[in-house]
Amino acid sequence: MALQGPIPVEFSHVFPHGVYAAGGFEAVRDFDASSGDRFVQSKDKTSGAPLWAVEVIDADPEARTKTVKIKVTAQTEPVLPPGPAGMPFVPVEFTGLTVTPYVNQAGRLAYSLKAAGVRAPVVPLAAM
Repeated sequence: MALQGPIPVEFSHVFPHGVYAAGGFEAVRDFDASSGDRFVQSKDKTSGAPLWAVEVIDADPEARTKTVKIKVTAQTEPVLPPGPAGMPFVPVEFTGLTVTPYVNQAGRLAYSLKAAGVRAPVVPLAAM
């Protein structure tokens, strides 16, 4: 099979209504290398770049899962674009998005999302 590893997807196919960042980026912990108070940041298996995660809120009113974490590969902590004045959340979209299906601890199909970057939406969320 030609398809190996993470599957490239268009952001608009995964989140047709867009997403809002619900906080800032955090370093992803490498649970195998970390111990006690010793934190080791996880790295992308393909590029070797550090992994950062941000929780986002799906703007789809019919979404079964309202929040999801998206990991971003970057040498330095990614920066969210500036949000609209008076809004508690920042509308964002992700570039270079990939999805990796896996079976979670409950035995159900789940998906891990990883991106190459984050930016302000090309199309404002109100127009979606």
